Amino acid sequence: MRVRITEQCMGDRNCHKLCPEVFGYSEDQLEAIVKVNPIPEKYEDVARQAAEECGADAIIIEED
Repeated sequence: MRVRITEQCMGDRNCHKLCPEVFGYSEDQLEAIVKVNPIPEKYEDVARQAAEECGADAIIIEED
C-alpha cells in the first residue's frame, strides 16, 4: 500500500498526530508529507484511519 497527499491538504497535522511514523509535516510548505512509501504493513490500518479522518480528503490510499 502506498499513500500520497494531495494539494487539498489544509495542514492541520491530524494525520501526523495519529501516525507520526508515516506522516510528517513540512514547516516550509505548511502541509503534511509522507515519510515512508510503501507503508509498512504494521501501519496500514492507522494510515487508512488517517485518510478517513482527513477533513480535506487530502490523503489518497493506493492499494497494491
